[in-house]
Amino acid sequence: MEREILIDKLNKVLDKLKNLQPPKLGDIKNAKAEDLAKGVIERDFGIDEWDWPQGVGLYGINKLQKLNILENNNEFFYNWFKKNIERGLPTKNVNTTTPLLTLIDVCDIYKDREFEDLCLEWADWLMNELPKTKENGFQHVTSALHGRDGITLNEGQLWIDTLFMMALYLNKMGVKYQRKDWIAESIYQVLIHIKYLYEKKNGLFYHGWSFIENNNFGEVFWCRGNSWFTLGLMEFIESSEEYIEKGTKEFMLATYRAQIEKLAELQNENGGWHTVLDDPESYLETSGTASIVAGIFKGIQAGVLDKKYEEVAMKGLKFILENIDEDGTVLNVSGGTGIGMNKEHYKNIIIAPMAYGQSLTIVALAEALKYIG
Repeated sequence: MEREILIDKLNKVLDKLKNLQPPKLGDIKNAKAEDLAKGVIERDFGIDEWDWPQGVGLYGINKLQKLNILENNNEFFYNWFKKNIERGLPTKNVNTTTPLLTLIDVCDIYKDREFEDLCLEWADWLMNELPKTKENGFQHVTSALHGRDGITLNEGQLWIDTLFMMALYLNKMGVKYQRKDWIAESIYQVLIHIKYLYEKKNGLFYHGWSFIENNNFGEVFWCRGNSWFTLGLMEFIESSEEYIEKGTKEFMLATYRAQIEKLAELQNENGGWHTVLDDPESYLETSGTASIVAGIFKGIQAGVLDKKYEEVAMKGLKFILENIDEDGTVLNVSGGTGIGMNKEHYKNIIIAPMAYGQSLTIVALAEALKYIG
């Protein structure tokens, strides 16, 4: 794979992300229940809002910053965070924690006390005020479907998304401020999510678990949900490897390897993965594919994954490149996806340009560039 091609695609995807606007999907602001269930959620679109799609978007740009690829984005970060803080932040929840994954590093660039205080306040909230499930898991409290100030409690529920959006944040904060209690809590959250979401029969992850119903909802193996673990675990270990006890780390990595083995088996011949991983009639989905590819590249580079999976990552990379439009729009990205009780729920989620689709593609391309040298 030629570096010039990857860099050209990166430039286009990055430019599109930094200027991403909501798609034309009718009356988004007044979406009805059936549309909301399909992912037509106003706050999810574009790059301007403070929520998880945009937070993952910032994460991708920050990845380029850390790898010294393309131009400096400090001014973009500063203006984005200042604008949102001045506007007034939405309610604290799992979703709205995601932008802080990047703000942690912006603090080091600008030494802005307002930024740092916000990160510390959020970590304290996460430890002491976020609702917990039975066995003290991080309850997947989300933003309300309408408005910026409400929340949806999702009582007693663990979701795979939480590992990337919240456990990784607490882990990074623990390392930055040498808070062993924060690091220990983040490690525990990874372990309890594996305990309840991992299916040992095939190595894949369910979307969620309910302590109230004692089930995994529709028992669906959702692509992007699985990819939050594939990439998120490697980011987590990279962040705090020296703080993770050897046996615990090996347990995490054994789970990761088992997942990769099954993902390789389920990869479509064109390199992508289906939005319902084990349902070839479901559409191929780019954001989950990109996150999986990034996680595989990271695993091989870290020496924890056999190099035989390079072929899987390269096939996935080819699929990603084929799904980048001329203007940098990443195609075939599924909208925000709540937990469903059957495969049809996931197959009916809309396809639209999303900040996280742009971002996870950026991460995959960046990791590919790092891998090929």
